[in-house]
Amino acid sequence: MTVDPIIQSLKGKLIVSVQAYQGEPLRRPEIMATMARACELGGAAAIRCQGLSDIAAIKGRVEVSVIGLWKEGHEGVYITPTLRHARACVMAGADIVAIDATDRPRPDGKTVADTLEPLKAEGVLTMADCMTIDDIRRAVEMGFDIVSTTLSHGVAAIDCTMADGPDLPLLRQAAEEFPGFPVICEGRVHTPEEARAAIDAGAWAVVVGTAITHPTSITSWFKAALDA
Repeated sequence: MTVDPIIQSLKGKLIVSVQAYQGEPLRRPEIMATMARACELGGAAAIRCQGLSDIAAIKGRVEVSVIGLWKEGHEGVYITPTLRHARACVMAGADIVAIDATDRPRPDGKTVADTLEPLKAEGVLTMADCMTIDDIRRAVEMGFDIVSTTLSHGVAAIDCTMADGPDLPLLRQAAEEFPGFPVICEGRVHTPEEARAAIDAGAWAVVVGTAITHPTSITSWFKAALDA
């Protein structure tokens, strides 16, 4: 199996997800770009971000690779749901495009394969955001460059508590079934110890978002500890 140099450069490394939610005070491209640069200075090997404005702003501020996605809606398939969304991410500057790789109905009525095939033909690197081991198996067979446990937790990151940890059982199963394939751990990684545990469980790389770049959630965790 040939691994693209960009993806190879992520092996054993930290990827930071730099995103803000609708209505939050940090939801401005220039703020996201500044935060991404701060994460790069801290050692992030890549930045994962969403929205065309944020992708473009962050790509202009960092030297590391950018994993781009476009969220549209809040339910069902909303992470880069169509080929149009994926191509727009590429045009905005994404080095890798993250796509919902579940088999749930998509807004354009197409399948995941329908979305992936043109991107592969165009030389676009793709990351499969998966929910189950079956999603991962299909994504590997279809030809995604990376698979990830992004959707296995089933709820938005801001709805998780600090006590919720990463899906290490799914990660281990995927890493065992596909040795040497870039399987990334994403979702509910809230401490350095959990990030290390993910690498030890076979993760190619680890994505951390909320625990680094979402101060509202981090503050709420401390408040909850004091209120207990």
